[in-house]
Amino acid sequence: MQQIVEIPTEKLLPNPYQPRKQFKSEDMLSLANSIKENGVLQPLLCRQINNSDYYEIVAGERRLRASILANLQKVPCVIIECDYESSAVFSILENIQRSDLGFFEEAQAISQLISHFGLTQEQIGKKLGKSQSALSNKLRLLKLPVDVRYFIEKEGLTERHARALLRLDNEKDMWTTLKLISEKHLNVEQTDAYIDTITDKKVKPHHNVVKIFKDVRIFVNTFNKAIQTMKDAGINAESNKTETEEYIEFRVRIPKDTHKCTNSA
Repeated sequence: MQQIVEIPTEKLLPNPYQPRKQFKSEDMLSLANSIKENGVLQPLLCRQINNSDYYEIVAGERRLRASILANLQKVPCVIIECDYESSAVFSILENIQRSDLGFFEEAQAISQLISHFGLTQEQIGKKLGKSQSALSNKLRLLKLPVDVRYFIEKEGLTERHARALLRLDNEKDMWTTLKLISEKHLNVEQTDAYIDTITDKKVKPHHNVVKIFKDVRIFVNTFNKAIQTMKDAGINAESNKTETEEYIEFRVRIPKDTHKCTNSA
């Protein structure tokens, strides 16, 4: 069993390859209060730097930051033997496996493992239990411009929103879509529907698009399919559609006695 030692907080240095770039203040304060009450329950992992009295954090920077907020002078640590590269790889992998890591942070971390340390997607996939296709999809997120990624994070949009934006081939359309998502609080399906109007060469976006695109096509298609399903089942359903600039109106007639409408064949 590895020995737990108390190390002064000022002797602990962050790992430069720590993929987590954002530490939410409310979460840190909550953890700091917990540490004040219960202490640091899980020791930090660290490695000694060049036989000095300084140590590099391999895993546990969040706990260190919260401990400093809680005014702790020392924190429990387990010192492991590993070189600089192994420490970096371990830190990245450990953080990727945490569910609260942002999806852009995760993509950036995977990219670092490939570009800085020469790991293949197959090797990373085995270590993380992820398929190569899942890793490729993560890496594709980095094709979005940096300022677009920042806006997505700031607005709290989902990874699926980000993937939808990858369908657009220029920043102007991306920002138009992002503005609409933010103002109208669009979900992913609504976002995809709007992007369809941009990417479909036969349908040019115009000032009326915003009024009617909110899932209307989905509902209309569903309605038409329902009418057709009834007809295929022998029910003589009839529908009439009226469309104006402001609304789409359907009038439907469905006979109560379906036996009379069934095909004699």
